[in-house]
Amino acid sequence: MTRTMKELADFLECTLEGDAAAIVSGVASPASARAEDLIYVESSRHLERAAASAATCVIIAPGLSMPGKILLRATNPKLAFAYAARWLVPPAPIAQGIHPTAVIAPSATLYPGAAVGPYSVIEEEVQIGAGTEIGAFCFLGRGARVGEGCRLYPRVTLYAGALLANRVILHSGAVIGSDGFGYVSEGGKRLKFPQVGGVEIQDDAEIGANTTIDRGSLDRTRIGAGTKLDNLVHIAHNVSIGENTVIAAQTGVSGSSVIGKNVAVGGQVGVADHCEIEDNAVIGAQAGIPSGKIVRTGQVVWGTPARPLEKFKKQFAWFSRLPELAERVKRLESRILTRSE
Repeated sequence: MTRTMKELADFLECTLEGDAAAIVSGVASPASARAEDLIYVESSRHLERAAASAATCVIIAPGLSMPGKILLRATNPKLAFAYAARWLVPPAPIAQGIHPTAVIAPSATLYPGAAVGPYSVIEEEVQIGAGTEIGAFCFLGRGARVGEGCRLYPRVTLYAGALLANRVILHSGAVIGSDGFGYVSEGGKRLKFPQVGGVEIQDDAEIGANTTIDRGSLDRTRIGAGTKLDNLVHIAHNVSIGENTVIAAQTGVSGSSVIGKNVAVGGQVGVADHCEIEDNAVIGAQAGIPSGKIVRTGQVVWGTPARPLEKFKKQFAWFSRLPELAERVKRLESRILTRSE
């Protein structure tokens, strides 16, 4: 989409410095930008790279200067750039209209503007909200509910009864509502515990490719509004995750754990069952949270078992010195043995 810098400045509510009629039609990094692409600069250490870019239009932080460029002043250039990108380069449609190969049950309800791609299957009593796009080869099980403006990329699976609110994004291969890993032991065998709860994903959540979210055993598994799960994340049954939390790839959260609001979880973290991670906590990559552990509000933890970051760094520093300390102990033992003889 082509816009003038004046139009972009008005949209972003930024101060414009330079040619208001200049054209901007895309976004890019400084290294790959064309003349009509928009770039951004957050700090002085990026000035040289941006100045050398072919881009003529720059979103820039207050107090920085860049002669020869057309500037938009923004307190948070990265955030302004994100809004500009959504306006200038809207995502390509996943599906348009109802493809003739889609299989849609007579009792399913599709609201105006909903689209369904090739070979998708929509079972009985499914509801799909206005403007929602269902990609090719998706499966929506009986009674699933999808709100307005959602985007389901190809090969997403919603088990029966899964609930999606509005503007939810599910990437390819996501499986929502599969049975939880719950069993009861009897005579050396394992009997499946009922997995009859549901899954609820609230507004503006985004779920990465090949991520799985299990249904609750008796209650619901819940994903809060604005929460973002990376690719290859597993959320077990009865887990509850608050609003605006981010969880990086290859993390697993075990059953009945509770994660609060605005939590940041690094990659390859393991959260055992019945844990509680309170609001605004930060869990470092590859940390291990033992069963039943509580990570307090705002706490930063790392390591396995997870412990406060400062404690972990001190312990890790000593751990890295173990070979040196072992040699010192050997020397001291040798001296003691020599004297005793």
